[in-house]
Amino acid sequence: MSHVGVPRGTVRKRRSLALLTTGVLTIPVLAGCSSGGEETARGVPQDIAPAARETVADGSTANWAVDALPATFNAFQADADSATTRITGALLPTLFPMDRTGQPKLNPDYLESAKVIEREPRQVVLYKLNQQAVWSDGREIGAPDFVAQWRALRGKDSAFWTARNSGYERIEKIERGADDLQVRVTFSKPYADWRSLFSPLYPKEVTGSPDAFNDGARTTLKTTAGPFVLKSMSKSKGTVTLARNPRWWGDKAKLDTLVFRAVAAKDRTQALTDGTVDIADIDPATADRITLARRDRGSNGQPLNHGPGAEITPAQALRSWAQAHGSDEDAAEIAQAAREKNRKAVVAYATEQKALRDFAVRKSLEPAYTQLALNGESGPLADDRVRRAVARALDRQELAQAVLGPLGLPAKPLGSHLALAGQPGYKDGSGALGEQNTKEAQALLADAGWTRGGAAEPPKDTKAGSEAEKKGGKDDEAEAEKKTAGEAEEDKDATSEKTEKDGKKAEEDSTEDSADSAAERKKADRDSEDSAASRDEGLYIVGDDNKPGAPAPATVGSASAVHVLAPARTAAAQGTVLLRQAGVLGEGGAVAATDKQPGGAAGAYAPVGTAAPAPAAAKGQLGKDGKTLTLRFVLPSGPGSQSLRSVGDKIAVMLEKIGVGTEITKVPDESYFKDHIASGAYDLALYSWPATAYPATDGRPIYAKPEPATDGSLLVEQNYTRVGTDHIDQLFDKAAAELDEKAARELMKQADARIWAAAGSIPLFQRPQLVAVDKKLANVGAFGFAAPQYQDIGFKNRQAAGSPADRKK
Repeated sequence: MSHVGVPRGTVRKRRSLALLTTGVLTIPVLAGCSSGGEETARGVPQDIAPAARETVADGSTANWAVDALPATFNAFQADADSATTRITGALLPTLFPMDRTGQPKLNPDYLESAKVIEREPRQVVLYKLNQQAVWSDGREIGAPDFVAQWRALRGKDSAFWTARNSGYERIEKIERGADDLQVRVTFSKPYADWRSLFSPLYPKEVTGSPDAFNDGARTTLKTTAGPFVLKSMSKSKGTVTLARNPRWWGDKAKLDTLVFRAVAAKDRTQALTDGTVDIADIDPATADRITLARRDRGSNGQPLNHGPGAEITPAQALRSWAQAHGSDEDAAEIAQAAREKNRKAVVAYATEQKALRDFAVRKSLEPAYTQLALNGESGPLADDRVRRAVARALDRQELAQAVLGPLGLPAKPLGSHLALAGQPGYKDGSGALGEQNTKEAQALLADAGWTRGGAAEPPKDTKAGSEAEKKGGKDDEAEAEKKTAGEAEEDKDATSEKTEKDGKKAEEDSTEDSADSAAERKKADRDSEDSAASRDEGLYIVGDDNKPGAPAPATVGSASAVHVLAPARTAAAQGTVLLRQAGVLGEGGAVAATDKQPGGAAGAYAPVGTAAPAPAAAKGQLGKDGKTLTLRFVLPSGPGSQSLRSVGDKIAVMLEKIGVGTEITKVPDESYFKDHIASGAYDLALYSWPATAYPATDGRPIYAKPEPATDGSLLVEQNYTRVGTDHIDQLFDKAAAELDEKAARELMKQADARIWAAAGSIPLFQRPQLVAVDKKLANVGAFGFAAPQYQDIGFKNRQAAGSPADRKK
């Protein structure tokens, strides 16, 4: 919840977007580059308060918070989201759900068996269905459902608006087996991830026609085959209500009804305290409050030492009382109002804390990881040396510790793009890129031409005495005639600075030498660094901000009218310095990034007369051809993304150490992915990918090489870094066709090493999973890799009739 992730419904999209490659990378012995082994990786166990079914009561209702009502119940459409996945998991067949180790496991509620029975001349898989498995209308689940879903998703009929077809296009035919309970699937070419198909499985009534597929399953599912059926969806109440399926042949669902309720991240704490929800993903702040609430259970009514008013010292409290009862009526009235406001806040907080005692925090690692994405389409990051330098400047252990350490979760950086710790096939492949090393990162940047004096150098193709400069000189002379003699002399100095972009070239040019006096050249040399930085960058005037509420600037000539000029583009870096001077530090000691609007750097505000920080070249920021090395770092601004922003601030500080500047821009959560990540409007960004049991299928579109479109644009699929190689694509293709699981995993390890070396995506850590759960609920919480067993969720001990969530806690 505290991280922005790629929509889960996009994991197997058809190829429709694309990315940019930066050429062939030479990486010696990639297969052997690793800093860890598969046998040493251990995952974090799930935390769901497991209980035997006989200890869980029958009946009652549980309310489960989701971010929003699902846009569709069709998991194969482009706008399917996490709510779609959560709800359809309780309604539709999943033939091979993931188990606790992140492996696909046959679901006996739907299958007796499923295996490859032939490899030559074609791969053939035979499914034997559970003879009790039926749809909620009483019809048997069978081959017609498999055939209809294959035809809808194979990509040959554009009338079906589908976002996923991976694997279905490899099927040649589907036939009935020896009886109606057998389904025989023949592939046109080998497909290792065949277990990923037909999950979820929809009835033929949904997938049998384009109209039904496109529109029929968006707001309702009339026919289902899970432990629950869809009872209703209320947009006004923001709820989706599931009821126990009377035709369910498996273990009977313990709950009568399961309600999914749309609750925004910022409203989760309130929803828990007022009894609206029983289960909710929460952020660390809410988790801390629940922990404190349970700790304070034995306080015997003593005032809480946290929350509103807790920071007030006895001396402050005495002073407030004195003001409230003093002879100054106005001051007393203000003090009394403040004391009353604080009293109400304390009472409300205490009431909320009492309600939170009924909850427990279940925690594990979510089956998803957060990465730093480096957009290699254009700009400095199009150079793989710059990307690798950025990656090697990162202390990934520090970042993992900052996010996971305070939660009591293992703080270990993730070492793979294609598997998470605990999954079969996981191996730390980060050695293909190299460990954090500031000196080597700086050497990579130097090799790419980025130097400390580069910001003051003119572009290599700029010549002294160019037509542009001559024209500019004439314009300056005309302007000088309109000014006083003193102003004209200043303009003359500025003109001489512009014409001396290359000192040696200017000396060789006899025409320019005759125009410039020796004294002017000497002054130009002294000021060249500041002049070059400001010439192309524009000017930012410290103290001339015209901020609301700021005093009017002093008139020219007055004693206080001291305006210091600084390059506008480096204002963000200067702002950081000014904040440090003022002692304003963010979380973890990092300088808090200021909000900025896209398209420009925020001003570095300081009082009139404040000396501007040293220019970029003097401060150590690198440059090339007159431009500083500054990267656009886009982060989400929502209340649930504080942890992500804190990580972004830390990364900015790490990059500053190697001379790389960052311009942090915070954008609304709802536009972060669509308008910035997918569109490529960023240099650096933080977002997450969900885990998968099928890396050859699900990983390929994320790391595929870009393909040029007919209109000259690039098709990136889901590779929003726009970085990829032919070799990586070939390894994915080989793994997808390799039916030997061990051999396929080895191919994926080789692909992962290549992805590390390309340095377009840098995995940081597996995301934390924090879930607040009514402490009386069992078999629900932080599931980790495993899919929920909805039929086992319920309240321990018997509850009174009605919904526990309706009572005031």
